[in-house]
Amino acid sequence: MTQRAVVFDFGGVVFRWQPLQLLQQVLPQHAGDAEASQSLAERIFQGFRLGSDWAAFDRGTVGTDELVARISARTGLADDEVRAVVEAVPPHLEVQAGTLALMRSLREAKHPLYYLSNMPAPYADYLERHHEFFAWFEAGLFSARVGLIKPEPAIFERAVSDFGIDPARSIFIDDHADNVAAARAAGWQALHFTSPQGCEAALKAEGWL
Repeated sequence: MTQRAVVFDFGGVVFRWQPLQLLQQVLPQHAGDAEASQSLAERIFQGFRLGSDWAAFDRGTVGTDELVARISARTGLADDEVRAVVEAVPPHLEVQAGTLALMRSLREAKHPLYYLSNMPAPYADYLERHHEFFAWFEAGLFSARVGLIKPEPAIFERAVSDFGIDPARSIFIDDHADNVAAARAAGWQALHFTSPQGCEAALKAEGWL
């Protein structure tokens, strides 16, 4: 069993996630200013809350077509508008250079790397095709491929089983406080990510670097 490992979330940690900017680019007619963009983001993404349309997409229980139909019916947006947003997300997820450098430092320190990400299957496929650093990970879990999503306890149990790690001596890094709390409740060390620089400082303080 791997005693110490570092487990990364993807969206908002490894990849930059800026939904307001995305909506302003894709649907400028509905996202003309910050207030309109924020309102539209809440209507479309619902904060990715458990039970939301997007959470079902993350879990893999609905595909792209059904997601588009659900959001269109709920928001009144046209199907083609919703589909444009859904299809724009993967290329919008740009790597955070600071996090990539941090991952490189952790590898040099001989810490095995894993990932645990809420990610719909089409997005997971896209990211794997476009980013060579997937080879840096020992293994990983995408939510849609296992039918489980954070912050449910079961996905953390599945990660421990699949990765063969000791959660008490491993650290999980996520930008959502509820996922961090869920990881800690499941017996993991966990770090709330706010920036690559802050994450690096916290890992140094805890002896990882």
